[in-house]
Amino acid sequence: MISFSACSPSSTNNVEPPASPAKSAVSDVSFNFDTKTVKLNSGYEMPVIGLGTYSLKDDICVNSVSAALKNGYRLIDTAYIYHNEESVGKGIRESGVPREEIFITTKLYMNQYADAENAINEALKKLDVDYIDLILLHHPGAHDIEAYKAMEKAVSEGKIRSIGLSNYYIDELEDFLPQITIMPALIQNEIHPYYQENEVIKYMLEKGIVMEAWYPLGGRGHTAELFNNETIAEIAKVHNKSSAQIILRWHLQKGVVAIPGSSNPEHIKENMNIFDFELTAEDMKKINSLDRNEKHDWY
Repeated sequence: MISFSACSPSSTNNVEPPASPAKSAVSDVSFNFDTKTVKLNSGYEMPVIGLGTYSLKDDICVNSVSAALKNGYRLIDTAYIYHNEESVGKGIRESGVPREEIFITTKLYMNQYADAENAINEALKKLDVDYIDLILLHHPGAHDIEAYKAMEKAVSEGKIRSIGLSNYYIDELEDFLPQITIMPALIQNEIHPYYQENEVIKYMLEKGIVMEAWYPLGGRGHTAELFNNETIAEIAKVHNKSSAQIILRWHLQKGVVAIPGSSNPEHIKENMNIFDFELTAEDMKKINSLDRNEKHDWY
């Protein structure tokens, strides 16, 4: 059986940032499969499965976000560089789901770091919300410490609830963490069965930082190969699930939040339907053995 923590949703309106140096307020980042959430070290609950909106534009993005929320999703991931924050905001409004039930993640890009305070305000305006649940720095780059400190300030002002990083690895973190005050709540990196980042996951979880996977299904040009992998296909057949559902469930049982992207309403619905079965220890072992250290994008 899988061990889950009893981290029921809690009221965290008065969460205070930790004192310097960076230190986690919460060290247990186990997933609660009853509430489908994980408690971040900021004190806030975050859904463990969401919709990634990379490459989704205009009405396609609006419709995808709205469809996801209507089918039970409560986590939506976007970024400045996706050029769709306004569409994400519109999709949220059109879904009819109350804002307070939705966890919105966006990211600042490297060309925004030198003026991060204005970039944060711009994101709030584009999304048309009073606060953003989680903002990440998209990549390491010039002025990233300065930008992170601007995000820390925005936390104290109530504009952001949690902050974190994307595409930061152990070496980058060893240099980064001593220079900041609020421990990142989450690190979002490329993770999938062919690129598992097990050492990185272990490092982050030991620090109370949640890991999240972009490209959880392998990414552009690689999804079909992963879905047709013999091991994954066999496990899918046993559980009467799709390969996508097996891979996403594998992420969650490894303690990794997944944000698969899709504009197909049926795929969106399918990707959420992963809470009525459990992979066995042998299933997990077989998928863990597929690691090739094969990265599918440059960062």
